[in-house]
Amino acid sequence: MAEQLPLDLGHAPAFAEADFLCVPGNALAFERMAQGWSGFGMALCGPAGSGKSHLAAIFAARQGGVVIPASGLDEEMVPALAERGAVAVEDVDQGGGEVALFHLHNLLRETGGKLLVTGRGEPAHWPVGLADLRSRLAALPVTAIAAPDDDLLNMLLLKLFSDRQLRVGPEVLTYLLPRMERSFDSARALVAAIDAHALARQRPITVPLLRELLTLPDQDPTA
Repeated sequence: MAEQLPLDLGHAPAFAEADFLCVPGNALAFERMAQGWSGFGMALCGPAGSGKSHLAAIFAARQGGVVIPASGLDEEMVPALAERGAVAVEDVDQGGGEVALFHLHNLLRETGGKLLVTGRGEPAHWPVGLADLRSRLAALPVTAIAAPDDDLLNMLLLKLFSDRQLRVGPEVLTYLLPRMERSFDSARALVAAIDAHALARQRPITVPLLRELLTLPDQDPTA
């Protein structure tokens, strides 16, 4: 049978609070995003794909606020954003919107609002060019998400397949766990590769299919 060309129609990850995979490595982060914290600001740090966007969405939903990428910030937005009372600014370590974020930080603090910033690693190590912003971010309390263990990877794989409306048996997860790179980002890339491979061959996701994919020459499904 000829292979079917897989079309990337996209899929929406489930960001509801009930969909969050709470385990010891992220339980404190979940508690703070869901219940709030006593101070003005917080930095949420973790590896790529570790659930920072999901937690930011939970924070915004609980606080009646908004989530925006740092790269999408500009100074004209600051007053309207501050009026929301709670703002999550994602991927600050990736650059963009530094002047706007500086003013948003100051305005939210003055008006009693809440600011959440997210990124990889701690804020003190983020490549922020604006010195005044860099010092303010470095002073924020930090909540870190730990690297995934087997239990979390197992739950994450199930969620990633579910987000794509794919059903897999426990034998699939048992086969994948010892053969995959132990990171959030790699889990996402692997599930995407499996989905495309199964669609192209019009076959269900089974261990034989995975064995075929993982042994294809010159292919790294977790790259």
